[in-house]
Amino acid sequence: MKLLIATYGTEGDARPFAALCRGLIDAGHEARLLADAATLGSAHALGVPATALAGDIRGMLRPDHAIAGVVAKGGGFNETARALAKIANDNAQSWMRTIVEAGEGCDAILVAGLAAFVGLSAAEYLGAKGIGSGMIPLTPTAAFPSAFLPPRWVPRMLNRASHGLVNGMLWKAFRDKTNAARAMFGLPPRTAVWKDHPMLYGVSPSLLSAPADWPANAHLCGQWLAPSPAWTPPPDLAHFLAAGEAPVYIGFGSMTGFDNARLLAALIEAMRGRRALFYPGWSGIDPKALPENFFVVGDTPHDWLLPRTAAVIHHGGSGTSHSATRAGVPSIVTPFAGDQFFWAERLRQAGVAPAAVDGRKPSAKAFASALDFAAGETVRSRARALGETMRAENGVANAVATLERIVALDVREGV
Repeated sequence: MKLLIATYGTEGDARPFAALCRGLIDAGHEARLLADAATLGSAHALGVPATALAGDIRGMLRPDHAIAGVVAKGGGFNETARALAKIANDNAQSWMRTIVEAGEGCDAILVAGLAAFVGLSAAEYLGAKGIGSGMIPLTPTAAFPSAFLPPRWVPRMLNRASHGLVNGMLWKAFRDKTNAARAMFGLPPRTAVWKDHPMLYGVSPSLLSAPADWPANAHLCGQWLAPSPAWTPPPDLAHFLAAGEAPVYIGFGSMTGFDNARLLAALIEAMRGRRALFYPGWSGIDPKALPENFFVVGDTPHDWLLPRTAAVIHHGGSGTSHSATRAGVPSIVTPFAGDQFFWAERLRQAGVAPAAVDGRKPSAKAFASALDFAAGETVRSRARALGETMRAENGVANAVATLERIVALDVREGV
């Protein structure tokens, strides 16, 4: 089986697909990952063949660009969709060419993120099976609202309708440039978003049970993680961890554009008397502004580091939400945009996180209260139990087996 995976987003978006590619290769299949050049570090480290898609996601997330402005101003779904669509629309034709070239001879093309619509178009042109995927549930259901809308905005009776609304608005934002890319290869224009293709989700059923009203072609596989390599911490990190009680990990991944000074001041005040590990990520926060109780870490394997912490303060991205929960520690979520509010609510419902701290109006009082919640023995015990359940899952193996069934069925039906 020969597969191509095409995605476009942040490093956290690309990392799970690198793990899935590795799993496919280890199972005897061919796999290649296409993503932004700045997000292919995991693929290179895992020995996964990779090709860069045009664009500069890290540059587009700088404070002087539109997406960061949407985050800073607390923009709603419309503003966020337009900002994201600009990246895909500016690169649609280039992505189409790259995916078609790399996908020649593939049995299936797995697509995700901003490259999804162009990727499905490329699969159509090549006669390959087009399969959607992601770390966010997109398949309509009455069980919960669209992950792109803050849960409190949607009355329960409108849950299913919210998915159709959001998916339709996304298609509208991407439609014209997607159809222009299709025209380059003689494909007819599409008037509606894709609905009937299989969907694979790198989402844990421990955090999100598969809704009873999902169709049979929607598959919840579990988190996609690569096998953990042997890793030895730098001596200064090992010394910090051994020098006192378990610290609180603070990291906001690829998020940029928020009020760094206000957030940092609130965290520093709330963390007085507590030990902290701080990961700057793409935030632009200057580590020199941190007090002595903060230890700055670089890229560090979450599966090694997070179990050694007391709690994780993060932005609520799907990957970090899963990794913190898998580590068996409570979360304190500070969402800014997109699906982060959705995951904040899932963690709260699971009882391993308090109500989210507003990322646009952070306060030391709110963080201090959240830290007290996370320190409760009932919460810690619940987090440990949930982590144990998640660690028993094998999302990559489930996804590989599901892809094998989908491609085998497609081959049989095509004969």
